[in-house]
Amino acid sequence: MIKYVVNLSDYVIPSLGILLKTFGEISSTYAHDVFSTLCVAIIGQIFSIMLAFIVGILGRKTTWLGSLIKVAAYNIQAYPIVALAPIIFILLGDGFLSRLLIAAMICYFPLLLSVVGILAEPITEVEHFYQQTGRMRWQLEVKIRAFENLPKLTTVIAGSATLAMAGTIVAEFIAANAGIGYSIRIALYQSDLSKILVALFMIGITLSIYQGALEVAGRLVKNAWEQ
Repeated sequence: MIKYVVNLSDYVIPSLGILLKTFGEISSTYAHDVFSTLCVAIIGQIFSIMLAFIVGILGRKTTWLGSLIKVAAYNIQAYPIVALAPIIFILLGDGFLSRLLIAAMICYFPLLLSVVGILAEPITEVEHFYQQTGRMRWQLEVKIRAFENLPKLTTVIAGSATLAMAGTIVAEFIAANAGIGYSIRIALYQSDLSKILVALFMIGITLSIYQGALEVAGRLVKNAWEQ
């Protein structure tokens, strides 16, 4: 719309015809690249979710250990992962492991802070009964708080998918040799804006489908838990 209103040339913003032609030429190649990126992002997100819950369970208490974990999480989060990425590539190379590690690191810390905040908040009206009857265990406490905050956890996990995908693409753009981020880097060197726009379009569609699947999975888990 902006292109036609301001009358910009095809060099600045490709026309719809050029975009459609480019999409037809490279959609299959870019679909493979996006799938590769998505696989790395999903594995990195699963790893970060597991780690965030383990650390979050340990850090939910108002003890010195819980305070130490929270302070460490805040401090480590202050380091920009993008600045650390070149060091990771130097140490681990430009393969799968570097992409996975950067994706996991980018979505881990926001997940951890959210999980710690949720699990540290008591559900007084439910927990009081089990505390008074002496049946409260840490496993039951975690289950109660996770169940009562399941919509929040689902939203946080779905939101972290964006961070995992962005982290993977950033890693691929910096130094990797595979994935849609690597293809965007090549298109940038070729000054081919139409390829970049097609890549961004396919990333957006893929990420939307993945986040929708996570939301549905969260509702299914809640329904199964309630039964």
